[in-house]
Amino acid sequence: MNVFERYAPFIQDYIFRSGWQTLRGVQNAAGEAIFGTEENVLLTASTASGKTEAAFFPILTLLDEEPSRTVGVLYIAPLKALINDQFGRLQELCDEEGIPVTRWHGDVPQTQKRKLLRKPSGILQITPESLESLMINKHMEIPSLFGDLRFVVIDEIHSLLRGDRGGQTFCLIERLCRLAGCDPRRIGLSATIGNPEEAGKFLAAGSGRRTVIPKFEGGKEIWRLSMEHFFNIDPQACDVPEHWEEDADSLTVEETPVMEEPTDTAPKAADPGIGYIFEHTRGKKCLVFTNSREECEAVCQQLRQYCEYNHEPERFLIHHGNLSVSYRESAEEEMKDDDSLMSVCATATLELGIDIGRLERAFQIDAPFTVSGFLQRMGRTGRRGDPSEMWFVMRENHPEPRAMMPDLIPWYLVQGIALIQLYIEERFVEPPRTDRLPYSLLYHQTMSTLASCGEMTPGELASRVLPLSCFHRISQEDFRVLLRYLLSIDHINRTENGGLIVGITGERVTSNYKFYAVFQENIEYSVRAGSEELGTIVKPPPVGDKIAIAGRVWIVDDVDHKKREVFCTLVKGNIPAYFGDVAGDIHTRILERMYQVLEEEKSYPYLMSHAVYRLREARETFRKSGMKEHPLIHLGGNMWALFPWLGSYAFLALERFLKIRCARRLGLKGLNPSRPYYMQFTMKVTEKEFFEIITEEAEKGIDPMELLYPNENPVFEKYDMYVPQELVRKGFAFGVLDVEGMRKQVMEWQPDMEITDDWIE
Repeated sequence: MNVFERYAPFIQDYIFRSGWQTLRGVQNAAGEAIFGTEENVLLTASTASGKTEAAFFPILTLLDEEPSRTVGVLYIAPLKALINDQFGRLQELCDEEGIPVTRWHGDVPQTQKRKLLRKPSGILQITPESLESLMINKHMEIPSLFGDLRFVVIDEIHSLLRGDRGGQTFCLIERLCRLAGCDPRRIGLSATIGNPEEAGKFLAAGSGRRTVIPKFEGGKEIWRLSMEHFFNIDPQACDVPEHWEEDADSLTVEETPVMEEPTDTAPKAADPGIGYIFEHTRGKKCLVFTNSREECEAVCQQLRQYCEYNHEPERFLIHHGNLSVSYRESAEEEMKDDDSLMSVCATATLELGIDIGRLERAFQIDAPFTVSGFLQRMGRTGRRGDPSEMWFVMRENHPEPRAMMPDLIPWYLVQGIALIQLYIEERFVEPPRTDRLPYSLLYHQTMSTLASCGEMTPGELASRVLPLSCFHRISQEDFRVLLRYLLSIDHINRTENGGLIVGITGERVTSNYKFYAVFQENIEYSVRAGSEELGTIVKPPPVGDKIAIAGRVWIVDDVDHKKREVFCTLVKGNIPAYFGDVAGDIHTRILERMYQVLEEEKSYPYLMSHAVYRLREARETFRKSGMKEHPLIHLGGNMWALFPWLGSYAFLALERFLKIRCARRLGLKGLNPSRPYYMQFTMKVTEKEFFEIITEEAEKGIDPMELLYPNENPVFEKYDMYVPQELVRKGFAFGVLDVEGMRKQVMEWQPDMEITDDWIE
């Protein structure tokens, strides 16, 4: 098929105006799949490869040939900022042909939304949360809005593969299609899919179609990577590496040249890692990624202090989810300016596919939790023909003189190497999670369905909710248990006719705008300085104390607990921020590769001098301690350390297995986990007896429900608080804990054990 000739004339004109000489591989492949089949399509290609155009050129051509009577394309993206960014590109493409493009999220004026409701057509861009709101509040409008919907485009689909937000998105798509009587094809877009076949099944669930995954030559991908290690105070690890270059299949990794840091640029008690970032962002436009909002605030504060100390203009902005819209959008606009030399400290909010212009370099402080996150952050750079470039900055405190052996391993450094090597060597990216028991989401979609549709019999409600593909593991009996409980807490009521409606207590939940989101939120207070809105925090301090937000420090003048508002004034100083807890989800494959990093003698082309030396020290510790041969290490006396090399949820299962099933026989006490790297404890048995006992217990079989503490109600997801305890416990045991992964590891330990003198009593 000649894809270009198949395009509508206005698409061809757009390509000519843009000065394109040829179509890219992804555009030809997408055209053949969308024009040549009636199936769903999953497009996986690197960041800035033209996936959006690859999908929309054939979609708009088909709509041009046979116009839709309603909205023809529903574009779902995980971030408002991504919608805003794509809006301009799609509008330019569609304007000449008169195809309307409408944004629909919390920052969009009501006039634009009313215009679409009056005359539904074209492309609607929306977040999952705004789609939830639309389904509840405009229920009667859904058939007229989407009755002739042809395509659902899901951008950054990898971000929806492992949690409730993805389940919510696909529940909404299925509910919308049933209500509107439409049968659209689904088009998934992502730069970071590890197992396309599994992701394709996830995309297709409940659609009645297969997923086509086009294959094409993506060209050679070049990375510029460096990874340096810093102790938070001097002295530093020190050695000088050789220069390395490595070509792994179609991926080239180059060492990034690094200058020596001047010695007179640091404020008092400065962090050497932050000083390194300060020096190597000068004169460049960069992103500085952190793993939490608290760290983002702290890093931005310190970098601005470096500017002040060196009498330089301030050149650091900040971007995270708790900042006000004005702060976030100011940072985004600054990034889009190719002449700007400002840098932005950011969390995952700038990880996804917003076009931020010619970004020269990205920094990552410590290791991200996932390969997917690393790839997304790496993909922020190299957008205008330059190689992608990322500098890792791994930091740790000097071990105390009497530190236990596990504290001598630089875990973030080893984890960062493992993430990179897994992708270079295996193209590993975390797979979808389809084995969960999402009772929190079941509550949410049950209440959403009742709030939007009104009175239903229990059977009607079950027929609307349980067939949703996300709930394939949930039984009718589980649903009955949930409904009885919701009746008992007044979240739903039974009418005289025997129907079910939302109760008064439930209405307080569903009528709040925060109901539209299924991800966890803390109770937040708005922070204001005069007329300026800074963002939100949790746990506001008393008047007179200080808070950190927007990369600065403020003194609290007043707190209005009723309105949840904090009023403050700018001051100088340094304090930690707090925005609520964030849990990491680290896959077992990453821990296994971390073991291999410590075991192997391989050199990595991207390690800088301190990192090379620090890794050499860690490998020596690994070898001398016996960690290579034994997962259980004697620390002295009755103290032991266990290194399971398991991901977050298998590690958690093992922790509970030892405490609940094995503690009495082991004489185990004081188990102290450093998840997911190691756990320390005391016990009264030998190493040999430890493995014999846990193997015997594992051989008996493990019922996941056994790994719950008596009367424990392990609330894990946002709406677990409204789910009966028996379902919360079941969902945690069977849907969160990786009992099988843990048991497999335990069963593999015993045969590999060697007889040592420590085993002789």
